Amino acid sequence: MQRRIPHPIAFWVVALMSTTALLASAAPSPLYPVYQQLWGFSSFTLTIIFAVYVVALVGTLLTVGSLSDHVGRRPVLFAAVVLLIVSMVIFLEADGVALLIVARVVQGLATGALVGTISAAMVDLAPSPRLGALLSSASPPAGLAAGAVLAGALVQYVPLPRVIVYVVLIALLGILLVTLAFLPETSPRHGFTSRRHVLQIISPNISVPGYARLTFLTALPALMASWALGGLYLSLGSSITASILGVSNHAISGAILFAFFGCAAVAAALAQTSSTTVRFTLGFTGLGAGVLISMFATLASSAPAYVAGSVVAGIGWGITLIGMMSSITEVTAPADRGRVFAAVFAVCYTAFSVPAVVAGLAVTMFGLRSTAVGYAIFILVLVVAAAIAAIVNLRRAPAVGVAVDVTASPAQEPVSIR
Repeated sequence: MQRRIPHPIAFWVVALMSTTALLASAAPSPLYPVYQQLWGFSSFTLTIIFAVYVVALVGTLLTVGSLSDHVGRRPVLFAAVVLLIVSMVIFLEADGVALLIVARVVQGLATGALVGTISAAMVDLAPSPRLGALLSSASPPAGLAAGAVLAGALVQYVPLPRVIVYVVLIALLGILLVTLAFLPETSPRHGFTSRRHVLQIISPNISVPGYARLTFLTALPALMASWALGGLYLSLGSSITASILGVSNHAISGAILFAFFGCAAVAAALAQTSSTTVRFTLGFTGLGAGVLISMFATLASSAPAYVAGSVVAGIGWGITLIGMMSSITEVTAPADRGRVFAAVFAVCYTAFSVPAVVAGLAVTMFGLRSTAVGYAIFILVLVVAAAIAAIVNLRRAPAVGVAVDVTASPAQEPVSIR
């Protein structure tokens, strides 16, 4: 009988896998100016490269996001990591825009299959629901932070950055792939009752159980506000620091991105034991204040103020994420975690990408500074909507008073939001 890694260790292995996957997704961002200079493609083409990744990722979440609830977590994670390694190899061999687009599509497919499943696996393996929610919240910004600073430093200081970045990632993912063989399975393999059942599971939809619907819908504005802000930093962040703030050093640009995503990860960890009211108050205040500071810094071309705004916004992002993920985790039964987290990340990555793609197109018409300010105003509107939704939900909570048993799958029929 094959030996399995004990659950407490397996939990941290899965958390590392989540961080590495997000690190891989952020790693190409600091390299885009290098590709653009090397192959001479336009800003519109760069937007397309960003967009195809997101279409592939969200499409995968909407089709196979709940697959691990039926076939187990390990097979889905194994296939996703293999695809992620394939995408790194394509990046490594890319000699033009066509292969760059193919690499991003494959990477999107892999990340889409991975993020929902790995969050479910983390909650399955967590010693406590609180720790599971914490790592589900902190690992994405931690991975994005590590990817931004690692790639930025390699681009600036290491020869052949287009090679070294992906070789390092292939090595990391290869180690994780071997480790996967020894991870315990945390979800029963229910399988499928018929071919129609299979088609029903993989048909594109966002599906959440009826008992979790209110919590999911209440969390939507906050998830959209926080991830749209992350999309702003990864899509326009490097251009803002270079063209508006006058920062030409790739490592410093990566460090500014690290300030935002790194503070988000730390804030999520520190806010773990805070009350729901404290999380929402600090989270929404941090998001709003950070965006305002960064917006005025962009107008004034002030790099120090932009960094300060990034730190404040990152703190708000991390606290908001841990609040939302904790609320969703607490009401979700184990048998439904795959599809619920797939729905959560489908919303997150749509908010992360669609505004960023629109902003990329707007830059060509209105300029970078005006687009960045307009994007900031859009996020502020979402923050206000999130705060209103949170207040309404907190006032309703005492009146509802319903406890959900998360140790078994509820009998209610799922509610699909299409």
